[in-house]
Amino acid sequence: MEARLSTRSETQSPQSTTVSYERLCDEFVARGDAHVSHKRGFGASALTIEGRIFAMQPRDRLVVKLPKARVDELVAGGYGRRFDAGKGRPMKEWLAIDPSHQDHWRPLALEALSFVGGASRRG
Repeated sequence: MEARLSTRSETQSPQSTTVSYERLCDEFVARGDAHVSHKRGFGASALTIEGRIFAMQPRDRLVVKLPKARVDELVAGGYGRRFDAGKGRPMKEWLAIDPSHQDHWRPLALEALSFVGGASRRG
């Protein structure tokens, strides 16, 4: 399930992105899916399904796990960049969403939940 994204963007402060991320986490946990939880991973707060991270916030960006082709598309569209966990090698299936696209966090997190949740159920 790919989210339809607008090209509108707004600049957000790191403090506002933290508040938005906390609300996003609360929303996902409140959904009642026993397999979704909020924990720490890669040194950041993370949302998981069945123990696998699908979204996290390691600074002022939301980072989501999506198929490589989808990450390629979003990077080309200017929505963010590939996530680098500090090892100098960007990860193919992880997108760090630019803070100016904070209005896309929820749909992309839902897309990531579907991608990672489906993968964890496939084995």
